[in-house]
Amino acid sequence: MITRIGAERGWPPLTRDRFQADITEGAWHVGSPATVAAKIARTVRELGIQRFDLKYSAGTLPHEELMTAIHLYGTEVIPRVRELLAA
Repeated sequence: MITRIGAERGWPPLTRDRFQADITEGAWHVGSPATVAAKIARTVRELGIQRFDLKYSAGTLPHEELMTAIHLYGTEVIPRVRELLAA
């Protein structure tokens, strides 16, 4: 998706290194529920924000996988973020 949009806007194609950098240091929240929760908690602390909005998907994702991601976000990620922020 990024490569396709980028071609229209003059951006270079997405590379594996760039993808990894966006996960590690950028705005992408990708990984296990524990990994995503830790990154959200870090983002909330560093920016001093009161609200965090997460887009579940960019591009095509089968409906069942999207529903799994939403379920994990609500049942594992958010409770863990609350624990991390309370500590």
